[in-house]
Amino acid sequence: MTENGVTQEMTPLEKKICEQIEYYFGDHNLPRDKFLKEQIKLDDGWVSLETMIKFNRLSHLTTDFTVIVEGLKKSKSGLLEISEDKSKIRRSPSKPLPEFEEYKSSIKARSVYVKGFPTSATLDEIKDWFDENGPVENIQMRRTLQRQFKGSVFVVFGGLDSATKFVETPGWKYKETEMIVLFKEAYFQKKAEEKLHKAKNKKIDKEQQKNTQDVLGMKSYEERTGCVLKFAGDLTDQTCREDIHEIFSTHGEIQWIDFVRGAKEGNILFKTNAKEILEKAVAAHDGKLHLRGKDVTWETIDGEEEKSVLKKIIEDQQESLNRQRDKVRRGFGKGRGNKGGCGPQRVKFQGKKTTFKDEDDKRIEETVETAATSPKKRTFEETVSVDEPAAKLQKTENESSDQ
Repeated sequence: MTENGVTQEMTPLEKKICEQIEYYFGDHNLPRDKFLKEQIKLDDGWVSLETMIKFNRLSHLTTDFTVIVEGLKKSKSGLLEISEDKSKIRRSPSKPLPEFEEYKSSIKARSVYVKGFPTSATLDEIKDWFDENGPVENIQMRRTLQRQFKGSVFVVFGGLDSATKFVETPGWKYKETEMIVLFKEAYFQKKAEEKLHKAKNKKIDKEQQKNTQDVLGMKSYEERTGCVLKFAGDLTDQTCREDIHEIFSTHGEIQWIDFVRGAKEGNILFKTNAKEILEKAVAAHDGKLHLRGKDVTWETIDGEEEKSVLKKIIEDQQESLNRQRDKVRRGFGKGRGNKGGCGPQRVKFQGKKTTFKDEDDKRIEETVETAATSPKKRTFEETVSVDEPAAKLQKTENESSDQ
C-alpha cells in the first residue's frame, strides 16, 4: 500500500501494527476467528477501525486511526485495503483464503516445536527472537493447566523451506540456553513412543512388585518365621540349585535358593515350615542328605539370623528382576529395525490425534490440535496475535479460550 509508487520505510511501531493487523486477516487466523468472520460478512468484507482497536494487542500498540492507516499504507504485502474515508479496512478480494483442507495440510508440514525459553518469557520477547532468525506465521505458547508457560512453543513458519532450514540448523540458542527443535509431527511421535515406553515400564514394575510379593507369599520378611533352611559343607564346584531341587521338590515348595556354584553354604526359602520339609526329606533318604556325595549340615534358623537371610533374598530377587526389566527395555529400544531408538527418521503422523495425556499436557495439547484442525475456534492470547475486544465484545471473543 504505497502512494505514487514511492516505497516508504516503516517505523518500528508501524511495522508491529501491520504485522498485527495482517495476522488478524491472515490465512492462519481468519478461518478460525469466529468474531472476525462475522464482522466481515456485515459490510462486503470491511471492518471498521473502531472495531479493530477493541482487540487488545492492537490497542496496546495504538488506538490512533491515523497511525494505523499510515502504517498500512507502507505495507508491501498487498493483503489489506483501506476504505476511501480511511475508517475501514478489509482483506483484498484479490487474495482469497486458500482451501481449508489444503491449508491445514500445509500447516502440519511447516509447524515446528521449539523448547528452551525461560518460563518468564513473554510472547513479544519470543516473537522478537524468531523475527531475528526468520519471520513466522504463528506462535503458540504451550501452557500448563494452571496457565503457566512451559518454556516451549509451536511455531508455524511461512514456508516449508524456511521451516526445514530452521529445524536442520544446529546450535539454536536463546540467551545462552540450548534450544530443542523438532518438527511438530516428530514431537508428537516422540511423545507417543515415550508414553508407550512408560506404559511398558509401568507394567514391568507391577509384575516385578507382584513377583517380589509372591516370593514371600504376600508377607514381608518380618512376618515370615521357620521357612528358611541353612546348609553348609565341603561342596564341590559342580554343586548347583538343581541338586537341591532334586532333594526337596517332592517334600515342599521351594520359593528361592540363595546359592551360587563354588560356594560352601547357602539358604533355601520354603513356602511352608522348613523343619517339617527337612524331616520328610531326611526320612526319604534313609536319614542322611548329601549333595553330590558330600556331607552337608542342615539346620533351620530363626530370630535375627532368619530376618537377615530373608532380607538378602528379597534384595537378590529385586536385582534379578531389575536385570530382566533392563533386558526387556533394551529389546524395546532396538525394535522395528532402528538401532538408535526413536529418531526422527521414523516419524509418521497418525491422523487427527487431538489429545495427549501427559500430566500437564492433557488439555493443552487438545487446544493446540483443535486450533490446527478446526476453523471453529481461535487460540487464546498465547498465540502471537490473538486477543479480545474490549468489554462489550468480550463474550464473543473469549468463546475459543480454554474451557
